[in-house]
Amino acid sequence: MGILDFPIHGRAAAKQPDTGLAKALDGFSIEVMPRTAAKVPSFSDILPAGTRVYIANIDGTPLDDMVATAKRLTEDGFAVMPHIPARMIESRAMLEEWLRRYRDEAGVDQALVLAGGLPAPRGEFDSSMQLLETGLFEQYGFRRLHVAGHPEGSRDIDPDGSTRNVDAALQWKQEYACRTGTEMAIVTQFVFDARPALGWSERIRANGITLPIHLGVAGPARLQTLIKFAMACGVGPSIQVLRKRAMDLTKLMLPYTPAEVLSGAANHLSSHPGSLIKQMHVFPLGGIVAAADWVRDHRAEATRDSACSA
Repeated sequence: MGILDFPIHGRAAAKQPDTGLAKALDGFSIEVMPRTAAKVPSFSDILPAGTRVYIANIDGTPLDDMVATAKRLTEDGFAVMPHIPARMIESRAMLEEWLRRYRDEAGVDQALVLAGGLPAPRGEFDSSMQLLETGLFEQYGFRRLHVAGHPEGSRDIDPDGSTRNVDAALQWKQEYACRTGTEMAIVTQFVFDARPALGWSERIRANGITLPIHLGVAGPARLQTLIKFAMACGVGPSIQVLRKRAMDLTKLMLPYTPAEVLSGAANHLSSHPGSLIKQMHVFPLGGIVAAADWVRDHRAEATRDSACSA
């Protein structure tokens, strides 16, 4: 956290709390898969009340498991946001079944709508925009929808390396939100370097995007685990941070934490009060309990140190 002790007249000075990091974590969201959720005895013991919990839809996960996980989290008082990946949905009827079951069985009224990681669609839907165009989200009362953001670009969407298609898609989604009255936000892929994401957020704001951004960061994990996920998810320039870390023998065996990314984001937000970045979303790549514990400990430590230095 960058908290150091400096000797003054033979005594240690009070710790300097990283209150910016703690503030950046206020209102954080996190995600879980049904199979990992089943291993957590009580989410209320590890997450603040009302935390938004995304439910990741991994290919092959039965809908019954997704809905059961959503129902459990809703009943425990969390804001539940299941993934709705377009390329996994074979038909309009299937999408309608998903939304109806989430609403009726789990009390869900929000979702993350995205294309999904499959190389080819299973049916008629290839993009999140096609899902939104069905009108089914409004019909089934899903009034809060999040969409994917790509701070480092997406070769899947823009094979030529530009940002033309992703920029146009964000503009379309913003217009959809205005037209339908949907509460919408952008949640980004995880990054290991705040700078590209911060630059991207300022660029799209300058281009007229006003949707709030929830910046994705990786929770604490082994370096090897993060490199595997980064390669699989197509994380771009910021993966160089991990590669440099792997070359440093003093850091190679230490677990990665998002402290540096979060502190960089906090510094930016303090000097850019109009930034679109409003919250952080934690990808628990090293386990949800480890991620939740890290967030809790760092928020509590900064708060405690701030009180002691007052």
